[in-house]
Amino acid sequence: MSTEKKFASQADLEEKKVTFSQISEHAWAYTAEGDPNTGIVIGDDAVLVADTQATPAMAADVIRRIREVTDKPIKYVVLTHYHAVRVLGASAYQPQQILASQDTYDLIVERGEQDKASEIGRFPRLFQNVETVPAGMTWPTMTFTGKMTVWLGKLEVQLLQLGRGHTKGDTVVWLPGEKALLSGDLVEFGATPYAGDAYFKDWPKTLDNLAALEPRALVPGRGAALTTPADVAKGLRETRDFIADVYANVQKGVAAGKDLNAVYKDTFAALKPKYGHWVIFDHCMPFDVTRCYDEATQYADPRIWTAERDIQMWKTLEG
Repeated sequence: MSTEKKFASQADLEEKKVTFSQISEHAWAYTAEGDPNTGIVIGDDAVLVADTQATPAMAADVIRRIREVTDKPIKYVVLTHYHAVRVLGASAYQPQQILASQDTYDLIVERGEQDKASEIGRFPRLFQNVETVPAGMTWPTMTFTGKMTVWLGKLEVQLLQLGRGHTKGDTVVWLPGEKALLSGDLVEFGATPYAGDAYFKDWPKTLDNLAALEPRALVPGRGAALTTPADVAKGLRETRDFIADVYANVQKGVAAGKDLNAVYKDTFAALKPKYGHWVIFDHCMPFDVTRCYDEATQYADPRIWTAERDIQMWKTLEG
């Protein structure tokens, strides 16, 4: 008799080992065995943090590790996208500016409250001390469209929108002088891309745009830091392959006239041998296939996930 899968990541209670490592002259990676990563840039006169962790209490560990290597002020926090698990720790850094794309700001306006409730329900372990999160939303204080350059003394840091993928607001942090990239969730390594708010048709091209920068080191959204061009290429390729494989299988099912439930079961079965060992595979697949089915049928833009919609979808596909 099969056991019903626990919802999303509610069964994931195992603590992860944190690694804090330098990937280039000015860039550092805070990684935790497939949990959400944080990227750090230490410039001449200030520190920039990309993706904050899910709560101020969890962000405190990032700050502690930054303080082991520098006492420079943390002036900037960058939100690579709007998801709660990436942004709700921002207040702990007390930055001068919280930077994000205008598209990310617009998504917070449109669906930030629903996303916050949805994600806290999905990832109990990732929202440690959730009571430390301030009420309301984490709002960018400065936005940009396309490109913004931040100078940390003489260090040039570029914030780039290279296309839609994980969300429509995705931003990467690029250090052109040392070819180091903080990708947010556009790239994962050994971890399943969450694509519930994605643009499947656009994402592979956006990854090509990242590859065109020729990064030598990369901090992915999840997974180990990539510290050689070969590792970076592998991370880009595997992320692209997963997105393409989901889309191809869903398109095939839609063309055959199958409903979402049948398409989900077929796609899960097809992808599990290749990707089933990746972190959060079981969690992501129902959301990924649902969004991909939407995009392949009638919804060009992602529908809003609410805590209620999450549970209903899970019962339909996994119940």
